[in-house]
Amino acid sequence: MGFLKILGDHWPLAKQIAERDVTGLGSLSWSERSVGLRPRIDGAEVHQSVCPYCAVGCGQKVYVKDGKILDIEGDEDSPISRGRLCPKGSATFQLVTGTHRVRNVLYRKPYGTAWEKIPLEQAMEMVAARVKKTRDETWDAKDEKGHDVQRTLGIAHLGGATLDNEENYLLKKLYTSLGIVQVENQARI
Repeated sequence: MGFLKILGDHWPLAKQIAERDVTGLGSLSWSERSVGLRPRIDGAEVHQSVCPYCAVGCGQKVYVKDGKILDIEGDEDSPISRGRLCPKGSATFQLVTGTHRVRNVLYRKPYGTAWEKIPLEQAMEMVAARVKKTRDETWDAKDEKGHDVQRTLGIAHLGGATLDNEENYLLKKLYTSLGIVQVENQARI
């Protein structure tokens, strides 16, 4: 036993044998650093959300601290997914925090030959201006028979299968308020 006592300060296995901690899972496995460790999500706010990838609507918990997303996990309180996420849903954290995420828009001017990067905000303003211009130019207050229609046939919308019911509901409300009557969804095609 004296030999183990000599090696005990330097050899973890010798410490385990001397302290009879055969599994190495007891206090011998702790260090000053490991005792002070806390979970990454310790003290974070938890927000319930829905996975954005498909129309299933799996529940997610988003952990936020100091305005930054720390982690996204499955929500065990969700009656749909009961805390489970598919591989795409499990990668949501990378989707929203990854350095590969595109933050600019590629834009090619009319008759241009080269693409240029513009900020997303500028692109959104350009889209809004074009929607308003097209709506104003193609507005029909009455049809050819004189019936009151209040519509535009110059804009249509085709939604994607990744949109959930709530998003489709809000989009339909938006388009109807703009007078857009050609609204369809890929899921029905």
